[in-house]
Order: sequence, then structure tokens, then C-alpha cells
Amino acid sequence: MIRHIVLVRFAPQTEAVEIEAIWRDLSALKDSVPGILSFAAGRNDSPEGFGRGYEHGFVVDFTDGAARDAYLDHPDHVRAGARLVAATDGGVDGLLIFDLPMNDEAP
Repeated sequence: MIRHIVLVRFAPQTEAVEIEAIWRDLSALKDSVPGILSFAAGRNDSPEGFGRGYEHGFVVDFTDGAARDAYLDHPDHVRAGARLVAATDGGVDGLLIFDLPMNDEAP
């Protein structure tokens, strides 16, 4: 399994209704992109204070790396991703993406 972690720094003018619409677009990818196991999104709730401006994020779990790779090029993802990037602070500079292989073995 691959856990696709995306931290988002939305532009200050991005309204809550637009953020919710972006989450709906991304969540809907479960219906059109094979290999997506789950999607979760929301606002940072950590009390630690290390968010560094990334106040929102989402996680997509994929069956494997091949499913993640197919998602990256899928036209529905390209469209939803463009909407996300347009709402961030600085375009792609407003995103932090980390793909974590999940397995039962210790690192």
C-alpha cells in the first residue's frame, strides 16, 4: 500500500466553500480511479505548532505504487489537481507531498 500525503497552504483569499468543493472533487476520484482505497481531508488539528503554514491536508491510500502512478496521470486527477493548485498560496509551492510505502516490516 502507498499512503499519498499532501499538505496544503491555501491562499488567504480561498474561501471555506472552495476548500470543501476541492475536497469533494478529490474524494470523488475514488469512483473513477482504480486502486484508491480511501481518502480523508481536513484542517490541521495538531497542538504542537509545527504546521509551518500548512493548515490543511489530505491523504489518499492506494493499493500499490502502480495504482498511485496511474492516478497521477488520470485526467480526473489532473483536473482536480489543477483546481487545488489554483487555490494554493504560490501554486505548487503551496503544496508538500510525501508518499509513504506502508508495509508490515519495520524500517
